[in-house]
Amino acid sequence: MKYYVKQHIFTWGDRFSIYDEYGNECFYAQGEVFSFGKKLHLLDLAGRELAFIYEKVFSWAPRYFINRGGRDIAEVVKKFSFFQQDYVIDGLGWSVSGDFFSREFEVYSGVNPIARVRREWFTLGDAYSIDIDPYADEVTALAVVLVIDAVFSDQRS
Repeated sequence: MKYYVKQHIFTWGDRFSIYDEYGNECFYAQGEVFSFGKKLHLLDLAGRELAFIYEKVFSWAPRYFINRGGRDIAEVVKKFSFFQQDYVIDGLGWSVSGDFFSREFEVYSGVNPIARVRREWFTLGDAYSIDIDPYADEVTALAVVLVIDAVFSDQRS
């Protein structure tokens, strides 16, 4: 399934709309404005929470947790490196690799690709196209992409 993630600008906190390949909005992510550490809620159009993403504060490296159904299912950690960015996704057996400076990367389960992410250029705010394997957990894959975008955004500020 192909998705398009578009960040809203001029809003309080982070807000993303997530569209399917036909241009229909199917999910959105809403950040908390006054929180200690970054927090995002991935919601369906009825407002039901599908995933909750939160940052562990006072950590040496950026560290985020993905919570589904009240249970942490994954921890995404950006490893410290001078020459490249590496991410470890504990709890899922997934890995991330690619060109993070141009924001093109892949999420893998072992050697099988889960998602291919490409930044869309010449847009206001961040925008990504994401190709997710039809047999993969699309909500968790979208949450991982939102975590990596949160790390990018923290590095810019």
